[in-house]
Amino acid sequence: MSQKVHAGGAVDTRWRAMTVALIAAFMTLLDVSIVNVALPSIQDDLGLSSGGLQWVLSGYALAFGLVLVPAGRFGDAHGRRRLFVLGLGGFTLASAAAGLAESELWLICARLVQGASAGMVNPQVSGLVQQMFKPAERGKPFGALGATIGISTALGPLLGGVIIAIAGAEDGWRWIFYINVPVGVVAIVLGTRWIPGPPAEHRQRQGVDPVGVVLLGAGVALVLLPLVQERQWHGPIVWLLILAGLAVLGLFVVWEARQLRRGGSPLVDLRLFRRRSFALGSLLALAYFAGFTTTFFIFTLFLQNGLRYSPLEAGLTVTPFALGSASGALLGGRIVNRYGRALVVTGLCMVISGLALVILALHFVAGRGGGFATALPLLLAGIGSGLVISPNQNLTLSQVPVAEAGSAGGVLQTGQRIGSAIGIAAIGAVFFGQLASNGGQYAPAFRTSLYVTIGFMAIALAAATTDVVAGRRAERR
Repeated sequence: MSQKVHAGGAVDTRWRAMTVALIAAFMTLLDVSIVNVALPSIQDDLGLSSGGLQWVLSGYALAFGLVLVPAGRFGDAHGRRRLFVLGLGGFTLASAAAGLAESELWLICARLVQGASAGMVNPQVSGLVQQMFKPAERGKPFGALGATIGISTALGPLLGGVIIAIAGAEDGWRWIFYINVPVGVVAIVLGTRWIPGPPAEHRQRQGVDPVGVVLLGAGVALVLLPLVQERQWHGPIVWLLILAGLAVLGLFVVWEARQLRRGGSPLVDLRLFRRRSFALGSLLALAYFAGFTTTFFIFTLFLQNGLRYSPLEAGLTVTPFALGSASGALLGGRIVNRYGRALVVTGLCMVISGLALVILALHFVAGRGGGFATALPLLLAGIGSGLVISPNQNLTLSQVPVAEAGSAGGVLQTGQRIGSAIGIAAIGAVFFGQLASNGGQYAPAFRTSLYVTIGFMAIALAAATTDVVAGRRAERR
């Protein structure tokens, strides 16, 4: 498949491949949030412990984060179609197994395989954009990818609520997983036909750095595990594991630098971080997803447990954010080449303003009307989110060579997963701490936790502003 635009349908062929890739990305990212509204039904049906519920939710994210970089590197070296189809096959089978689960251990194992398979699929999507489109053309496909990320995360509670409402509270949670099976089978068939193989110039066999894989996997696991288990694990062991993880990641950096000096094939080319756009964009993504993902986790708890919304009502409340995110991402993809990182700064300011207005709306509108009073603020925050995720993905990967696109995309998404875990741990701790100290009142706990979310957004804003200022200084020179 050519990267050039020829007459006779080459562009359509590229977009057929992108459509399949985006469907797979949507399905795998949707499973991060769609399970939230099903947790009470799963607990009633299978009798899950609180620790089991945490693993159903967080085990997916943990396995997802561990696989991203090695899978991206393998796709760079051996072809993205192979990893895409293999990961999608594993995800589809694991979804069927999750729907058939009869015990806590069964469901947790299925979720871990689901997460690992999703981690195989997603780096190939951003890598395919780099492979199939020239730099000036990437705004539109990255805009579509950004819309997919934003919509899948925000729309999960709504789709979960609809499925449970149609299938019933008892078995509805199983259909949340079953729905992936026919979609996955179709995507596998079309992906095999439409996803391109590696370009001719990249077909040489490259090593995948097994030592780097082990070091990075161990480091990420040691950092993520205590964060995702933050509500179950207490005491100094949590901090010791995180420190051990950071030490192992330090060893990983030393090893990768050694690989580069010796002319080997490192898992991650550390020279990527010398590029200002990649380094600051990765930091921005980590901080943004720390706040972005967690917002819907605690918002769903507030709506269902605090305001007694049904799963469907809770999902409908979040819909304005999803619609705004989709429109913002598509717009951002079209104009990112004109405005650059300044567009991301604008988006972050809109997100922060929208969240501040959510706090204000909930202060003045109490009771069941509070959730729906957040519609316009969430729409504003959603549009801003679309102007952040899609353009940041484009700008962060814009200077990455095609041969490193998969591993670079894996690094970016690993940062997003680590950010999500940090956000769930930090914001969740504030939320549940406030809930305990306020006698179980959800509204003040949710409002207080949103201040922490805004703090993470402010870190992302600082990274984006630094890039804008540094870029203008470079232009003047």
